[in-house]
Amino acid sequence: MAARRLLGQVLKDLGICHEGQIQEALMQQRESGGRIGEVLVDLGHLQASELARGLAEQAGLGYEDLNTTKPERAALEKVDAGTAKAFGVLPLRIEAGVLSVALSDPLNVSVLADLGFTTGLEVKGVVADEQLLKQGLDEHYRDDRPGKDQLAQLVAELQQAGSKFDLEDQSAMASAAPVVKLLNYVLYQAIRDKASDIHLEPFEDEFKIRYRVDGVLYELEAPPPHLAVALISRVKVMSDLDIAETRMPQDGRIELTVGGKPVDLRVSTLPTMFGESCVMRVLDRSVVSLDVDNLGFGRDDREQLRELLKLAHGIVLVTGPTGSGKTTTLYGLLNESNREEVKIITVEDPVEYDLEGIVQVPVNEEIGVSYARVLRTILRQDPDVILVGEIRDKETAQTAIEASLTGHLVFSTLHTNDAPSAVARLVDIGVEPFLITATLQAVVAQRLVRKICSDCHVEYEPSDDVLRELGLTRSDVGGRSFARGKGCEHCNFTGYRGRMALGEILVLDERLRSAILDNASTGELNALARESGMRTLRTNGLRAILDGATTVEEVLRETIHEAV
Repeated sequence: MAARRLLGQVLKDLGICHEGQIQEALMQQRESGGRIGEVLVDLGHLQASELARGLAEQAGLGYEDLNTTKPERAALEKVDAGTAKAFGVLPLRIEAGVLSVALSDPLNVSVLADLGFTTGLEVKGVVADEQLLKQGLDEHYRDDRPGKDQLAQLVAELQQAGSKFDLEDQSAMASAAPVVKLLNYVLYQAIRDKASDIHLEPFEDEFKIRYRVDGVLYELEAPPPHLAVALISRVKVMSDLDIAETRMPQDGRIELTVGGKPVDLRVSTLPTMFGESCVMRVLDRSVVSLDVDNLGFGRDDREQLRELLKLAHGIVLVTGPTGSGKTTTLYGLLNESNREEVKIITVEDPVEYDLEGIVQVPVNEEIGVSYARVLRTILRQDPDVILVGEIRDKETAQTAIEASLTGHLVFSTLHTNDAPSAVARLVDIGVEPFLITATLQAVVAQRLVRKICSDCHVEYEPSDDVLRELGLTRSDVGGRSFARGKGCEHCNFTGYRGRMALGEILVLDERLRSAILDNASTGELNALARESGMRTLRTNGLRAILDGATTVEEVLRETIHEAV
């Protein structure tokens, strides 16, 4: 098999770029990241159409200029709006039983097999300019928000086809065109709405399809219960799982390009009383901002976080319940530290996002690749900064402490309710207080709260009851209004869109270290930390309310009132 030619070489051979421009782009890429083609376009050395030509040549595919090509109605009718927009393909024409479709990403050829299932035709891909392709999709598939009508149509099609299925033949069911279409539609809906998880859940008399957006589950109309097997089998086929094995939990991964963006789905199946339940975790880089400035922390907290990155050694913990954004915060911090002169190694279970320039190691307990074992090996790999996905036990904690004592900066997560509780948790898993004081530099506790939708943001005067519940008085508020979202199409009438982090940053000073050595209680540590300037989760939540960023309900749900 011939080696894949480098895009820079392809562009030079086509006479589109010269060597100096390629070298300039490579230098820019090393500094700011990104793909070489996109960097060349940003620098003005390349037109988007020329990049598409180069990508087509590199992949051995044809190139199509969508400025001059008009899609045929017969071709457009072969692919439904949900599938076309989910996978970023524009049907162009049908010739001799072959459907030609335009792709913006030549690596997205796996979708051609799916289209073959759903259309019953041989499918050929050609590469086109991404912007022109998106314009074509908007123009020819005007239903940008496919709603209940399209879902009902797909469900009806699936019900109609249900009688033709052999329920024992899971492979045939998984490949049936209505099943493929419906799953594509569900994925498109969920990813377009920036969902974090997609749930397929069979019950005794119903089959539920739900997805989680901004921490809240929403339900879609679902097909009849007896067809749940077909849909879940389709997911298992896509994630290379054993579709015949339904009695054991399985984990897999699906790599997709949705709407021109690469998306990873982490698949987990679980046997239940009424069949397999399936949950797909959506890992979409376009949803998660790996930038400290965009995590939602206040300016003071961002400055404190950046100070922690300057530490030469020690342990920094990020704490909070599952789904509170701990990993995203850590990735944001690592991204900021990711420079040529800094060697960063992570050990994670699993690796959630690929970070360029960072060595990432996945844990695999089944073959003995545990956190502690990898961490011991990492110390021989000459790192400057280490990320341990989670401190779960004494062995992992001891190895992290050893790493920090030998001159490394170690980041990790821990499950506690607030920052001072992290000390009690470390003691609980067997770490001696003197080792905690010698190595622990800071603890960042965080929660995620939903942000008020900017399109339906309205102000109101809080009642005395609301202020009392927040522990505030009229003078504390200073006459400022509170805000909420009325609900609109942009936020699915919830009043919220997106989430932000509330933080609580505890930096250990000498008083706190002495208190830890004296076995002080969590309450005593909390009081000392607040005296030292730590702003609690509730305090930062009140700031966010007064800034009009979130609502009273969100802050009350995610934080507790502190006794003064």
